[in-house]
Amino acid sequence: MRLLVRERLFGVGDDYWIEDADGRKLYLVDGKAMRLRDAFELKDTAGRVLVEIRQKLISLRDTMIIERDGEQLATVGRKRFSLLRNHYRVNLVDGTELDVSGKILDREFAVDYDGELLAQISRRWLTVRDTYGVDIVREDADAPLLLAVAVCVIVLADKEHDKEHGED
Repeated sequence: MRLLVRERLFGVGDDYWIEDADGRKLYLVDGKAMRLRDAFELKDTAGRVLVEIRQKLISLRDTMIIERDGEQLATVGRKRFSLLRNHYRVNLVDGTELDVSGKILDREFAVDYDGELLAQISRRWLTVRDTYGVDIVREDADAPLLLAVAVCVIVLADKEHDKEHGED
């Protein structure tokens, strides 16, 4: 399943649609402004909340939490011991770990589980400026979860980049 995200609208407090390759709206990312921490809701076209994403308030490293139906589903944060600068780890509550690596700031990265590609995030196959694609490879994959993971790592990488460059 190939999805399109128009990044120029991407930010806390902004709402934007994620569309399929034919331009049909599938998911709404509802940014929650006026909060102490970053927060988003991923909704379907009927307005039902599929997952909630929020920044963890107290942690040594920036971490984001993904919840479904009020229950924590996963945490997303920078991998502690990695030679790669852009390497994130997703810890699901059932103990499963997903790896996210690549050029996050360039929107060229992959999400995999135990070496198996689950989703590829890329600008390469798009000609529309400020848009990146999310190609969910496995048909049985949890699309809302993988979209939430992409949102989390992009928010975390952008924040880290801003801190390093004094744009805090």
